Amino acid sequence: MKVLHIIASLDESAGGPSRSVPLTCRYLARAGVQIELIAAPSANPVELESEEGLQVRFLHLKELHTFGKNLRKGDYDLVHLQHIWHPYIHVMAKAARRAGIAYLITPRGMLEPWIMNRNRWKKQLAMFLYQRRDIRKASVLHATCQLEQDNIRALGFKNTITNISNGMELATIPSPKENYGSKKLVFLSRIHPKKGIELLLEVWKQLNQSEWTLEIAGNGDENYLQALQNKIKHESITGVSLVGPQYGEAKWNFLKSADLFVLPTYSENFGIAIAEALAVGVPVITTTGTPWKELETHHCGWWIDLSVDSLTKTLKEAMHQSSTDLRQMGMNGVQLIRKQYSIEQVSERLILVYRDIIEKR
Repeated sequence: MKVLHIIASLDESAGGPSRSVPLTCRYLARAGVQIELIAAPSANPVELESEEGLQVRFLHLKELHTFGKNLRKGDYDLVHLQHIWHPYIHVMAKAARRAGIAYLITPRGMLEPWIMNRNRWKKQLAMFLYQRRDIRKASVLHATCQLEQDNIRALGFKNTITNISNGMELATIPSPKENYGSKKLVFLSRIHPKKGIELLLEVWKQLNQSEWTLEIAGNGDENYLQALQNKIKHESITGVSLVGPQYGEAKWNFLKSADLFVLPTYSENFGIAIAEALAVGVPVITTTGTPWKELETHHCGWWIDLSVDSLTKTLKEAMHQSSTDLRQMGMNGVQLIRKQYSIEQVSERLILVYRDIIEKR
């Protein structure tokens, strides 16, 4: 089986997909699938580990056009498109149809209500010009949670939908944290208006407490980062700092330094940082805009409506937990990740989807 994966960006600033897609490709290759991964060149691509059976190429959009025009049936058994809206993805959806190669699409949260309502007229125009056709012609749509699947259906798409979460490479996750009581709250994600950072700062200002600190880590648009810095300075919000992006060992140390993790996002189809925090024993506070209801059912965090009142109430409750209670919640989170989110399980399920598409073609 030979599968072509297309993603617009593998840059460090591109968020979770720039890490989860290569990881999935590596494990698909280990399972015997021939994988070619193509992305646009960028200034700071993520570090990609080599794997037998996995080829990675970087092509500019013009080069991808040429590649697509030369695509022929038999070159690949299947094309897997990661993301939507971007011309890079549309070019290959069109090329796959022209060549008679089946394709599936992983929207990566790009059909969620918050995204659809942002720059709404541009989304409507794109849907009319190309995006609706690209989606409808996909053999399968891959959602990473039930919430995303429901939102795709609500838009009227009748494609077969497979629901497979992102996975984690459990062997590379460090041992869970052991000491609680740092009284540190951390945020780790792409710095973007979608992530609810401004609301978090507003709540933090109202809490007006001196024992806890808040550290916000991530990469994003420089203008937006500066706007957040200006807000913190001009509104005299104390006990909070923007600490920049955290990668590799620094990321794990950053997470383990915290007693609590918060992601007050408006929309998230998975939220890899949530899984990473849980994996090292940090209880999580996030919103119903994410698929993490398991935080409540497994007693490892809080899954709340996004509002100033709700976040304020939850932060007060969380920050008054004893170290013993935080430790127990943390261990519950570790067990959840180990049992349900291994990348081996994810790749095995994807292979079954691939085979089904190819057999039906």
